Amino acid sequence: MQSYDIVEWGQPLQKLEHETPKPTGTEVLLKMKYCGVCHSDVHIRDGYFELGGGKRFYMTERGMKLPHTLGHEPYGTVIAAGPDADAPIGQDRLVYPWIGCGTCARCREGYDNYCMAPRFVGVQRNGGYADHLLIPHPRYLIDSTGVDPAWAATLSCSGLTTYSAVSKLVPIPKEEWVAVMGAGGLGLMAIQMLRALGHERIVAVDIDATKLQAARAAGATGAVDGRDPEAAKKLLETTGGPIYGAVDLVGATGTATLALGALRKGGRLVLVGLYGGEFPLSIVPIIQRAITIQGSYVGTLAELKAVVALAREGKLKPIPIEQRPIARVSETLDQLKAGSVVGRVVVQIE
Repeated sequence: MQSYDIVEWGQPLQKLEHETPKPTGTEVLLKMKYCGVCHSDVHIRDGYFELGGGKRFYMTERGMKLPHTLGHEPYGTVIAAGPDADAPIGQDRLVYPWIGCGTCARCREGYDNYCMAPRFVGVQRNGGYADHLLIPHPRYLIDSTGVDPAWAATLSCSGLTTYSAVSKLVPIPKEEWVAVMGAGGLGLMAIQMLRALGHERIVAVDIDATKLQAARAAGATGAVDGRDPEAAKKLLETTGGPIYGAVDLVGATGTATLALGALRKGGRLVLVGLYGGEFPLSIVPIIQRAITIQGSYVGTLAELKAVVALAREGKLKPIPIEQRPIARVSETLDQLKAGSVVGRVVVQIE
């Protein structure tokens, strides 16, 4: 089999050959067709996540060793399975990538994404930037028949992440506003997710005019340029006053601070983006304003099934997706790092 791997931190991915794995036990082998390219892979390729204040979290602390295959939005055809796996041989499946140890309390509760000994595809396990992918159990395979395969691939991360984040704001009063901080691929998906769940008063905040235009096309009813020195004032002018909630898909000091300042009493800020930043919190105003600040990290297997159902029912609309050959995956990561990608890119795997 062939894959595109990190061979040296911070350097372009290299095309390598490996022995094609043979599934044993409950394992399932997929012949890959598509894999979404996520901004998180930019950080993973660099070898670290910025934590703010000059601090970093290094991928070696997550158990990663090189060479390593990235890609955590896989979609492919089931071609083989171990003797203990009841697998849909010959059928296409979307992969739930946030796989836990399978035995701890969080995994037994259905929260694999909260497992302290994770086996995430593309992180601890080799991922989908390859022509074959080994998955530990068929329960992590989802039938997304009726959904365009290239779009389906993006649902396992960007779709799932935004669904889980937006769900932390539900129920949202119809007359209230929600701010989506960042109008990249995740931001556009968050806008579509809010609309799929029945909410329309959405304001997008970004520093790129093209992305703000895309946000309006996706269904945002307001847009604010985050570079504007009076962005805080214009955000409140757009919404007519303090807002119910915000989802920060960037995770930078500026976006989190802007969102926090716009919240009304009892407002909620959901932090998702991993750009890397920190901001000081004064405890008394948080209490007096009764504000909730919550992190949201990917999502559960049950939540991904709910996302696929929304897409299949036509309630969740596709965002702009560009298909590229897998040979362009490093170029795509470079463009994501530069912030020049509108929507999502999905690599096609021959």
